[in-house]
Parts: sequence; structure tokens; C-alpha cells
Amino acid sequence: MINDLWYKNAVIYCLSVETFMDANGDGVGDFQGLARRLDYLHGLGVSAVWLMPFQKSPGRDDGYDVSDYYGVDPRYGTLGDFVEFTHAAKQRGMRVLIDLVINHTSDQHPWFQEARRDPASKYRDWYVWSKKKPKNADQGMVFPGVQKTTWTYDDVAKAYYFHRFYDFQPDLNTSNPAVQAEILKIMGFWIQLGVSGFRMDAVPFIIGTKGADVTTPTEQYDMLRTFREFMQWRQGDSIALAEANVLPETDMQYFGSDGDRMHMMFNFQVNQNLFYALAAADTRPLVKAMKATKPRPATAQWGLFLRNHDELDLGRLEEEQRQAVFAAFGPDESMQLYDRGIRRRLAPMLGGDQRRLELAYSLLFTLPGTPVLRYGDEIGMGDDLSLPERNCARTPMQWSNEPHGGFTKSDKPVMPVISGGPWGYEHVNAAIQRRHPQSLLNWTERIIRMRKEVPEVGWGDFEVITTRDPAVLVVRYDWRNNSVLFVHNLGDTPREVAFATGVDGEHGKVLVDLLGNDHLDVDDKGKHRLVIEGWGYRWYRVGGLDYLLRRSEIDGVDDKMPAHPAP
Repeated sequence: MINDLWYKNAVIYCLSVETFMDANGDGVGDFQGLARRLDYLHGLGVSAVWLMPFQKSPGRDDGYDVSDYYGVDPRYGTLGDFVEFTHAAKQRGMRVLIDLVINHTSDQHPWFQEARRDPASKYRDWYVWSKKKPKNADQGMVFPGVQKTTWTYDDVAKAYYFHRFYDFQPDLNTSNPAVQAEILKIMGFWIQLGVSGFRMDAVPFIIGTKGADVTTPTEQYDMLRTFREFMQWRQGDSIALAEANVLPETDMQYFGSDGDRMHMMFNFQVNQNLFYALAAADTRPLVKAMKATKPRPATAQWGLFLRNHDELDLGRLEEEQRQAVFAAFGPDESMQLYDRGIRRRLAPMLGGDQRRLELAYSLLFTLPGTPVLRYGDEIGMGDDLSLPERNCARTPMQWSNEPHGGFTKSDKPVMPVISGGPWGYEHVNAAIQRRHPQSLLNWTERIIRMRKEVPEVGWGDFEVITTRDPAVLVVRYDWRNNSVLFVHNLGDTPREVAFATGVDGEHGKVLVDLLGNDHLDVDDKGKHRLVIEGWGYRWYRVGGLDYLLRRSEIDGVDDKMPAHPAP
């Protein structure tokens, strides 16, 4: 089967089965509940559903501490329930992506338990050990301030084991060919059950060499090609979406110069600079990040996001920029995490102002790549800062103003549903917003539909059009003789901008507003002049056919209408 590159013009929706919808009333979300909400996701326009970990786990790290890769945690249902879900998604034209957490396992995994008990076990070399505590044990922690070391002594094994993350998540020795073979087996298992691909967790740590004598890990990029080849052999249109917060100069190593490694990567560089742009109304570093991450193979794609299940990592920003983002969106220490990021959801960060939320999501849908939404984004869910670490932004979905937001009929939900105040389920929920035409939910549905009608963003090449105002971003995309253009004002006051589309001839003179009636023609200097409100946005098609037809009929110049093929 030939890969059809479906991910180039998709919308991905990330959710946790545990906190999305509880069908059996035990307080824990499950696959039956998720299946009941597939029509909601289908109506929203979602192309693919990305599931956070749902395999068996002690649950000490929200499921990222896996103790069995080949099953469903009984709290969420059975393998049969999972297959029914994937089948129902397929019937609605939606694909399913799942988290692939293979950098480490739970310390309760049978592999680790046997490895620590028996030095002669084949599983001993599936993990990374040292008789003595390495000198660099206090370096390289993923969770600084919470995590104290990367090497922990095990009394049973009588040796130290390596863990890049928490001490209950021992790292797998991914350089071991037997471990790599097992990873492929895991991938094949889930593909066989209806999965269309994987969000691959912590990819730089997976491919990096590990050991007591390793001070600077060496990336084993060929491992990524092995994963890609296996997926294409098993199912041609399956994909890997890599979580890799790396510098732009190494992007091509992850994609592969021939596009033979990762299909997609999250664009952390653009994400962090986007939040600086929102905080400071200064798009110049964002434009620089867009240009730095522009090179990629034709088959590769960026995954774009605003907020996810982790903290907003600001580690790539300059100190002054980082402090500007902290001041704007996370001024209190309770809002910050790991000395590098903000742990809030987007709606509270933007003060619940729908104009600012629409601007942010309009940017998400029009920057180069495939947008990835997190559950609850579409209704502007808030956070609960009284919960520890990242759990504050992982609260259950708010469906209605019924008890516990309609998430469960149990009096003991797996995690507290946000109640009371401006972000409580009593005021912020899908049922209320569905009934209001101008709600964020209905706006999101409309913008997703329009995003799918401008494939130039996913498939085309982009050019940033210079303006004299750093608060205003103008970007044009070109693909198959079609062009679209987007204008965003990140400032809170109206701005006037004048620009040329860069498209030659009569075709480039008309901008047709895709979201309203603010069509633009050129002035006597050949420029498009626009006054755009604070936090405003415009989506234009360059030389749209319908508008040109109407104009030609009014002007009586039918013969001058340029040809413009439909996408």
C-alpha cells in the first residue's frame, strides 16, 4: 500500500481515555465512553484521534509508566473494547494514533522485575546498569526540581539502574537489538488492531546511547529508519509523529534527508516563539523560527500545537524572552514548573478572552504544518493549579452542567473535575456552547472546516510578507497555482498595514475573505491596505474565482477575468 500522506492536511485531536468519558460509572474514563463521543469528534471535523497511554500501568506518571505493552488497562476496558473503538472511528473516516512509550518501562514491568532478580536473565541487558554510581548521576534529569538523579540503586539487583525520567521508570537499553525487535513487535501488534500510527514519546532519548560511561549521548538515527520501514511494510499509510525538542540544525536528521525516517515532528521551536509573540506582540523571533524550520523533505510534516499534556517548555527562548512569557502568562510560581515552563492551559493564560483565543487558534491552523488540538481546547477549558505538577491541565472533559461535568455518574472521579469559578463545568462545557452560535466550540468547528478547504497550508510552500509592524504577521502559501494569505494582528490595538501579495498579474490583485466579507482590492499604488482590529485575523484566498466573477459582472469585463483553477 502506498502512503497517501493523509497527515499533510489533517487535524489531530489528543485525549486521555482516562479523563474523557466514563460509560460504566466507576469514575474512570473508558473506551466505551470514548466510542459514545466519536460523533462529537466527527462533528468537530477531527481527522485523527491521538490517545495518550492506555496500556496496563501502575499509573504513577499518567500511564507513561507502562507495565504491559500488549493490553489495555482493565480500568479502561478490554482489547475487544479497543478494537470496537478503532472500528467505529474508521467507519466515521477518522484514524487512531496511540502513544508509543518505549524509552522506559514501569519498574513493575515483568521485564524489569526479572532483570533485577536474575543477572543471567536475557532481560538484564534490556536495561542499563552500573555497579558504581556514575559521576554524572546528578545531570540530565527531565524533571529538575522534582527529580534528584538519573541513577538509582536497586537492592535486589545490587546495582544502579539508569532512568532519564522518574526513578520508577527505568530506561530500556534501546541499543540492544533484542529490545529493538520487541519495539517492532509492539508496533505491529497495535497496527494489526486498527492503529494508523504512533506519537513516539521522547525520541532523542530513545535513539541516544546510554551507559555509565556516556557523558554526551550519540544519536543512532538509523533506528528511526528501521521503525519507518517496518511501519510501511505493515501498513503503508501508518505514520510516526516524533516528540523531539531539538534544534533546527538537527531536524533533517530526524526526518531523514530522503524523508525515510520520521513522518512528522512536533515543532517546539515555533511553539515557544509563538508564545513569545503572543506575550510581546513581536512576531520577529517567530518568523525566524518558521524560516529555520522550513527545510524538510516533501513527505515530512510538522505537528503544530499550542498547549499539550506537558508544561509549556520555554527552554529554547532567550532569558529576556522567557521572562516576558512568564510575566504575561505565568507570573506566579504556582503556575511554573521544572524551572523552564508554564503548566497552565491556554484559556486561563489568555484571560478567557475569546478574541485572543480565536487569534491563537487561527495562528495554530495557519502556521506551516498540521494542527494538533488537545481535548477541551475547543471549549476553552481551564486548569486546577491545586493539583500537583502537570495534573493541573489534565482534568476530566467538561461535557455539561450535570454533576462532575457529565464526565461520570460516580461521586469519585479519577481526578477532580473543575468546579466553581470562571472555569468550572457549570459555565464551561460542550452542551452549553453547542447551543450558542458564536461560542468557541462552534467557532472551532467552522475554522476546522475552513482549514481543510485550504490545503495550501498543509501541502504548499510559504512566504512571510514583510510589514513595517512587528505585531502583524502576513503569510502566503502557494500550491498548484493557488494561493492563500493570512493576516494576524498580535497587538491589542488596531493596526493599519499595507502589503503586496507577491502574486503577479490580475490574479494577485483581489483578496477574497474566507471568513467574512472583508474582501480587498489593490489601491492606486498596487498595495493591499488593511485596518485590522486588535487581536484580529483574516483568511484570504488570492484571486478567488467567485468574487472575480461577481466583480467582472458588475464591471462588465468578463473577458478580462483570469483563469484560476480550483484546488
